[in-house]
Amino acid sequence: MHIWTDNSIIWRLQVNSINITLIEAKLMAIHLGLIPAMEKENIHNIIVITDSIVIAKKIFESKTDPLQNIFILVTLAINSFFRKDSRNKIQFWFCPSKAKWPKHKLIDDQVKADNCAPIFPSKELHLFNKKKECNNILHEWQESFTSNPKKGQCFLNFENENENVIKLIYAKGGLWLPSIGFTNLLCACFTCMTTSHTPIREYQQRFFPHLPISCLCGEAKIQTREHIVMECDIHDPSTHLCNIIINSFIHFLVDNPSIFSFDNG
Repeated sequence: MHIWTDNSIIWRLQVNSINITLIEAKLMAIHLGLIPAMEKENIHNIIVITDSIVIAKKIFESKTDPLQNIFILVTLAINSFFRKDSRNKIQFWFCPSKAKWPKHKLIDDQVKADNCAPIFPSKELHLFNKKKECNNILHEWQESFTSNPKKGQCFLNFENENENVIKLIYAKGGLWLPSIGFTNLLCACFTCMTTSHTPIREYQQRFFPHLPISCLCGEAKIQTREHIVMECDIHDPSTHLCNIIINSFIHFLVDNPSIFSFDNG
């Protein structure tokens, strides 16, 4: 971090740390930058330029937070600065990294060019441990779901627009629900189609082995989910799919709402 006055650097500090979260790093940078700036003589107007104004606002929030101790230190220092002189003020300016402001880019380049290892061992902080544990649980959850016995052998692995297989997440409804949350019927049909628990002959043969399993179009020996969405001529050929991208399947279900639904209840 740099402290500038009259377009020249009067103080600079670089701190290497490990096992801390991004919020902790940015908050500590603001703290370490404000303290020496407020201690300078004849300084009445301080401008803090940061690429995370949301974190800066946390300094002035009254609600409890795991980082409350750091917030209190910064708040006490700011209050002391304001009491020292009625002319004193502090402004927070937002400057995103993509703006490539020369002074911001100077610091960014210096940080990226530095490969120094920490001199002292760093103790793992609470938030870092919390984040690491959360990531481990999420990874275990995703790995467990990938196993066929957990999700079923017929579960369809969808891809996103970048053709990457969609993995489970727990935030904001996951990656499936936000895309299929238009109607309850669409959500139900999508779920049945995804698990292949749907009134097609491939599924029905499990319970009624004496019934025919070929598709009514006469082109497939077994009426499978994949045949229906990609090849079956009974349905509008213009809606056929050539990939397993999730949005493509949603459009197919919207165009063919009755295919994977149990009409007879």
